[in-house]
This record gives sequence, structure tokens and C-alpha cells, in this order.
Amino acid sequence: MTNLSCNLNKVATIRNTRPIGMPDVVRFAEICLAAGAHGITVHPRPDERHIRRSDVADLASFLRKWPKAEFNIEGNPFTGALEIVREIRPTQFTLVPDDPGAGTSDHGWDIRANEDRLKPVIAECRALGIRVSLFVDGEGWDGSRIKALGADRVELYTEPYAQAFARSDAHRVLPIFAGAARNAQAAGLGVNAGHDLNTENLPGFLAAVPDILEVSIGHALVSDALEFGMAQAVRRYLDILSVER
Repeated sequence: MTNLSCNLNKVATIRNTRPIGMPDVVRFAEICLAAGAHGITVHPRPDERHIRRSDVADLASFLRKWPKAEFNIEGNPFTGALEIVREIRPTQFTLVPDDPGAGTSDHGWDIRANEDRLKPVIAECRALGIRVSLFVDGEGWDGSRIKALGADRVELYTEPYAQAFARSDAHRVLPIFAGAARNAQAAGLGVNAGHDLNTENLPGFLAAVPDILEVSIGHALVSDALEFGMAQAVRRYLDILSVER
């Protein structure tokens, strides 16, 4: 079964609009895990527009009560995320090449241009016992090159698929993502996926792209939670992930 990691950035975004601590990010992590989610994801940014550094520490403390749950921290190691990861030591660090002012992640790593910078970061995280995943586009990289850097996984940036799905054009891009997954897996890398996946487009993606280990879902999950409640929203995704393919 593909694991579900619940990204709580948008919960923090709502919380930050008023100085009263509601909604409580840790409480929503508890709801997600109690409903069956496999892990929690956060993407702290330097401006703390959503997840704050204090949230990361609070979640790490809370997750000690859930030893089977994974904690995935996303972020750019060169704009502050690495310092947080050194302190927290999450299960997984997903390295994302976003600029500090970016509204959201919008591209994967240029591996060739950044491998000299990435290699020591990956080595340090591995030495700390942290699994390392690199955020990558659907094409333009070689899995063996990423494996040589020491990474454990890649996370496929799926917004282009989500956009194509919305245009009823998914069949044109799904072979690209399926090829990317096979490229990574042939090199011995695990494959995660995330960005703009939702209950409508997720089934088709999983049917076409083999052996996805984890999906990280946040914006759509919180949107669904407004309609169904967070626990039921989580269960809806778990129902999709549990289908045999």
C-alpha cells in the first residue's frame, strides 16, 4: 500500500490569520494519525508564513507518542531547512529547490547543476539516520546519478500531471511519470509523489505509475476537510491508496 503523509501547512496558514492558536497544528496531526495516516509532512519556510519552527519542534515531540508514524520535513537545505533538520532529525528530509519567496514549490532539482552542493548535505543527513528524498520533475534527470549522490528516494513533482488531468489530457503526461518512476527504481531509489494530488486525480496516477511508496497531500486534504472533516478526508485518501492495482 502507498503510504499517506498529511501535509499540515494549510492548517498552519489558517491558524496564522489570528493570534489565538486555532486551529492547533498538533491536534490536527493527531486527528490524521488516528484516522490511519502513515505520517505527517511540513514544509517550513524562512518567513514562517505557515509552519513555524516552533510547530516543527512541537510536532516532533508529539510524534514520539506515535513511533510508527513518519515525520517528513520538506525544504531547501540552503535557505534554513537543514538547520531545522539537524535539530529535529525527522524520518525523512525531502530536499526541495524552492526560492524563499516562492508561493509554493514549482520545480524539481537540476541535478547536474547542484550535485556538488547536494552531495555533502545528503551525506550529513544519512549520517544522522535521516532518509533523504530529492524533489524532481518528471524528466530531465538520471536515477543512477541521484543514487550516486547518496539519496534514498525521489519525490515526483506532480503538478504538471494535475494540470493535465484538469484539461482531460492526463494520458499525454502519465507515460512521462511512469518512465520517471522506472528510471528511479532501476537505480535502486524509492519513489514518492506529491503536489496538487487529490481524490479525483490520484487513482489514475497510481494506476499508471508503478510502486509509489508515499504520497504527500496537503492543500487538497485540508480543502476536503472543510467539507467532510479531517478524519473522513484522510479516510477517503486511504480508501484510494488501499485499492489493489
